Amino acid sequence: MKYIINRRKFLGLFGCGCCSLILPSCTTVPITERKQLSLFSETKMNAQAAKVYEEFKSKTKLITKGDDLDNIRKVGKRIERSVSAYFTEIKKQDDPTNNFEWDYVLVDNDKVLNAWCMPGGKIAVYTGILKVTKNINGLSVLLGHEIAHAVAKHSMERQSQAMTLQIGSQVADIFLKGAIGRARQTVGQNTGLDIFRLGIMNPFGRKQETEADYLGLIFSSLAGYDVRESVKLWERMSSIKKGKEVPLFLSTHPSSKKRIENLSGWINEVILDYPPIKLS
Repeated sequence: MKYIINRRKFLGLFGCGCCSLILPSCTTVPITERKQLSLFSETKMNAQAAKVYEEFKSKTKLITKGDDLDNIRKVGKRIERSVSAYFTEIKKQDDPTNNFEWDYVLVDNDKVLNAWCMPGGKIAVYTGILKVTKNINGLSVLLGHEIAHAVAKHSMERQSQAMTLQIGSQVADIFLKGAIGRARQTVGQNTGLDIFRLGIMNPFGRKQETEADYLGLIFSSLAGYDVRESVKLWERMSSIKKGKEVPLFLSTHPSSKKRIENLSGWINEVILDYPPIKLS
């Protein structure tokens, strides 16, 4: 490669270009107390997410009644209330879900092993994932994880990071006379891979997913569910995905093996430190 980027120089220039954005825009993730970048209005993002969510519901085949949907709403509501009660009880900070308008849908698609949560508490569960959750405790782990994404405001953080990366790299590229852009283009042409995604976005995604696993375990425990089921859930997922998981560096999620390892290490601590909370 003709142009060599000095990593220290790039990071220094990147930091200078982003400093004016980052310093006044740091918030803290509840419980983990990890500092995060937040450049967008939560109110606007929640409103935009609600609009997209309504469009999704209008174009998607949904299951509108039955035990599965009832269980999703029941477990979700219990976790919601437990999260709010916890933050009210500890009095260290405001309830991060105060402005949420929770809603749950069950998508009729047995081929998709997934669930997701939009900012503001809009949650979709696909019927395919229910063969992995298997039971109420497994469902609580799944929903706790998705609720954790919303509580930690991960979507807002991802957008903030993407914008900062774009602006910062453009600023740095001016000083480096386009070397970053050329390097990115060369690697992309030769491998079909984006060095920013591989080196920054994907590892950051795995970090958020790990944080959501941890917070989700806490939320499930606070709601009175058996968090030991989390390991069994991911063992079932690992069995289903055997031989199909993409290499870690290409993924925004930790491997099933790593998740099992993490959860196994957290369970006893979570059970002791975050017992079921009394709901009024």
